Amino acid sequence: MAIDAPVEELAYVAAPRDDGKPDAMCVVDLNKTSDTYKQIVSTLELGVRDEIHHFNWNACSASLCPYAPHPYIERRYLVVPALRGSNIYILDVKEDPKSPKLIKTLDANEVESRSGYTRPHTVHCGPEGIYVSALAAAGSEEGPGGVFLMDHYNFDILGQWEVERGPQSLSYDFWWHLGYDVAVTSEWGYPAMIENGLNLEDLMERKFGHKIHIWDIRHRKNIQTLDLGDDYQMTLELRPAHDPTKAHGFVNAVLNMNDLSSSIWTWYKDGDNWGIQKIIDIPAQAPENPDDLPPVLKDIGMIPPLVTDHILSLDDKFLYVSCWGTGEMLQYDVSDPFNPKHVGTLKIGGITKSHPHPAAGPVSGGPQMVELSRDGKRLYFTNSLYIALDNQFYPEGANGWMVKADTNVENGGLALDPDFFVDFGESRAHQIRLQGGDSSSDSYCYP
Repeated sequence: MAIDAPVEELAYVAAPRDDGKPDAMCVVDLNKTSDTYKQIVSTLELGVRDEIHHFNWNACSASLCPYAPHPYIERRYLVVPALRGSNIYILDVKEDPKSPKLIKTLDANEVESRSGYTRPHTVHCGPEGIYVSALAAAGSEEGPGGVFLMDHYNFDILGQWEVERGPQSLSYDFWWHLGYDVAVTSEWGYPAMIENGLNLEDLMERKFGHKIHIWDIRHRKNIQTLDLGDDYQMTLELRPAHDPTKAHGFVNAVLNMNDLSSSIWTWYKDGDNWGIQKIIDIPAQAPENPDDLPPVLKDIGMIPPLVTDHILSLDDKFLYVSCWGTGEMLQYDVSDPFNPKHVGTLKIGGITKSHPHPAAGPVSGGPQMVELSRDGKRLYFTNSLYIALDNQFYPEGANGWMVKADTNVENGGLALDPDFFVDFGESRAHQIRLQGGDSSSDSYCYP
């Protein structure tokens, strides 16, 4: 069982930069018995101002699905998209997991010409190949964005995945319920809406995404669109139940335009159709000192939670929610996906708040990209969202860091590990992948 997998010994962390120096893939030692525990043990430089983003493995449990089996494929390569530069890097970690090697680069021109898209964002390994979501159409900074497919073995781009996209134009995340032959996509914004920070005019006009789309996987067809309402801007991270017999999942809405709250929603199968229901509201907070608010929030006078990531434990019991604005990591028991229970809170960083870390003191940024070990006992997270947004909401700087929390997998609760703090210096720190897999790396065809 995946939940019984060995304890992770390494983490791979995307470390983009904003100073003209190359982005990098950093390797962090997680082996408590190692002399280099909690340290960055290698750094592989990639492109300049590329903004490497949501990377993943070339293979996962989906490779064992009965209708498209690839039982001999190895989990040895990391597929690393660059959201700003539109390149895709293939890293081999087999020979020396602590020192990845760059073995192939698909440049932006190849990505655009072969896929029909630009600005690749998220990678998931699937039954037929490697799926990559992208924000915009090739040759454009606008839509439609969508999904393209890459070959499992040689990493060639096979082409656009969608056959009938229906009303979908905005793009962000992509995931699925393999047991139901259904995929789900979410919506952020076109590149011009985020390139220099959130475009507030677009936000006020409610132009960001507020829908998720349900797809027939086999026919690659949009079969239903679920609209949260345009008050709820930016529907981002999709977290379907890991158990393939369960037909529900969770998505976050970053900003309610009426009160600056964030929210979590449950989508679910409802007979022959699908429905969606809000289950959690997370309110905005008052600043400790209004004078310390960044310019983007001065006139508003409040700190939105800015929920920009969340992670679901492999047993589908706990949901961990990153509040990047208020500096909180929240834990919910979602055993009943329609009646969550708040069971834990951890504070670090935050706009004007700067809840300190015991080993590092005050920190910039707040909980953002989050990853969970397969056994659910160790929660890792970093502090950078997207450089342009970092600079907008944390203008004093958002130098990268990574921390760990220990969790109670029985009754809930989480506590910051006071000794674990990884300093990335002038690099930012974004996506984390754990060696051997984690709670968002795989999709399952069998319970």
